[in-house]
Amino acid sequence: MTWALTAPPQSKKPEKPYALIYGTVYGPNDRTVYGVKVYIRQSDQKKPRWELYSDHAGEFAQRVPAGHATYLVSADLKGYKPLNGKKLEAGPPVTVEIQNDERADISLHLK
Repeated sequence: MTWALTAPPQSKKPEKPYALIYGTVYGPNDRTVYGVKVYIRQSDQKKPRWELYSDHAGEFAQRVPAGHATYLVSADLKGYKPLNGKKLEAGPPVTVEIQNDERADISLHLK
């Protein structure tokens, strides 16, 4: 019986460079808001490419490809039920310019 020696598994491929869109959702009282659906899409596209939710601190983060691109970030409040029962409205989408592998910090403000 012959035993074949195998090479140890290679380390993971180097990670591709990326940019990060990091944001916080604020309510009309300037407090952070949990559980808001956030859409991120490239400005030249109609449909969102990413869908995520704000966490308990009202924050969200999404990796996007590095390189020059413009993104639109917006809140979607369909089906959202705030704890205080007051109806909220989404503000205008926020435009984010990415130049390379950078972090862009933004805020989404609800009305």
